Amino acid sequence: MKALSSLKSFIEKCKRVWAVLKKPTKEEFLTVAKVSALGILVIGLIGFIVGNIVHIFFK
Repeated sequence: MKALSSLKSFIEKCKRVWAVLKKPTKEEFLTVAKVSALGILVIGLIGFIVGNIVHIFFK
């Protein structure tokens, strides 16, 4: 019965979150997209630099 109670609680929490959701504006969406793309580029650049350093020092 605890599992059923937990499931009901989870569903109620999901309904509360769903009720306050809103569609992002175009400006919000573009900002999130730009920040995400920048993060991906930074992580890729760090990986590239580390890979080159490892390649140079540990041939």
